[in-house]
Amino acid sequence: MQTSRWHAHAMRKGAALAGCAALVVGLTAAGAQAHPGHRDPARQTLPANDGWAAHGTGTTGGAAADAARVYTVTTWAGFKAALAVPGTAPRIIKVKGTVDAVADGCDAFAVPGYDFDAYLAAYDPATWGHDTDLSAEPDDSPEGLRRASAARQDQAVKANVPANTTIIGVGRNAGFKGASLQIKGVDNVIVRNLAFESPVDCFPQWDPTDGATGNWNSEYDSAVVYGSTHVWLDHNTFTDGEHPDSAAPTYFGMLYQQHDGQLDIVRGADHVTASWNVFSDHDKTILIGNSDSESTAAGDRGHLRATFHHNLFENLVERAPRVRFGQVDVYDNHFVANDDYAYSFGVGKESALVAEYNAFTLPDGVSAAKVLKKWSEAPVTAAHNRVNGRAVDLIAVHNAEIPAETLRPGAGWTPTLRTEVDPARAVPGLVGRGAGAGRLR
Repeated sequence: MQTSRWHAHAMRKGAALAGCAALVVGLTAAGAQAHPGHRDPARQTLPANDGWAAHGTGTTGGAAADAARVYTVTTWAGFKAALAVPGTAPRIIKVKGTVDAVADGCDAFAVPGYDFDAYLAAYDPATWGHDTDLSAEPDDSPEGLRRASAARQDQAVKANVPANTTIIGVGRNAGFKGASLQIKGVDNVIVRNLAFESPVDCFPQWDPTDGATGNWNSEYDSAVVYGSTHVWLDHNTFTDGEHPDSAAPTYFGMLYQQHDGQLDIVRGADHVTASWNVFSDHDKTILIGNSDSESTAAGDRGHLRATFHHNLFENLVERAPRVRFGQVDVYDNHFVANDDYAYSFGVGKESALVAEYNAFTLPDGVSAAKVLKKWSEAPVTAAHNRVNGRAVDLIAVHNAEIPAETLRPGAGWTPTLRTEVDPARAVPGLVGRGAGAGRLR
């Protein structure tokens, strides 16, 4: 049995996943409210007017949790057990240290008979070609065994977050490795002060028909907001950690891609605020709206409203964010690019993106025209932004240099759910000092 040669050994380290670890490692002494004068981050709620998550009922997460529904966890099994406690009454889950969802490595998920070398031999384009995908392959084929192995990993690394929940890291070194938080079909969730090392898909699928030369496709975002409302993600760090794409091999002439996104907001999700986070060293970073198809558009129109402010987007390739349908407000963020940079803002189907007071640090030879990428005909507002310290009209420079993808100015709406807006020239310093896990005040 052999899994991917890139990560099979790198992910073996760590203690075995606890089978049924004790749920409650410790309980907070606080009651339903923080003690007067004591600023407990676990009981903080989203401030008024702080982005789309403040709309309507606002976002309080588990701030009002009784002491009996406050859990401190140190293992993946303990974390999942805390999430599984019945009921939707407010709960707080405090995470201590790094919680590893894949402590046993990829071999722990592989079904008997799965062999990566056999997979490569079976679907080599030199013999298989590019005209037929692998969907009809039987269960006992290399693809069938890959599917079964992938299903095991899917079950293990995904964690469903209930309504009225706050998940918060304790101190400066708390987070998740290889985990995928599923905020799916619920309301009122807060995720703060956590470092996420992107999940590594142990069993990517080769699709010979994806593009002219085929492609490797992977699963598992660090966090998915799927059909949920009132979600606040604050002071988190998202990175590829020990498994950057730059270290991945190529098979069949294509990068063996084992990462998906860092944060996806999809399937009619609504009222989301992402503030003071760091998104770094990743390819496809944030997707808002996952399809142009009419089957998903019906549920996405009028939803997918999200705010991003005071985040650091560093050494990313694309999708920061890529937007379909939603009214998305992106202000006071710092974008630091490297030579692999493709674009930041993806203007997609029926999107209404407002990008204001952002700062961009681009390397020599990378034009500000690349900041915006037109995928579909949709208007966009881009004002008061600065590139390498100078004020730049991002739409004008894009249209001048890429006339085949001319963008229309004016997104058609004006954001009102904002707290204090900082001038773009101040953003790099503010975000550099304050964004990311371990910097929650």
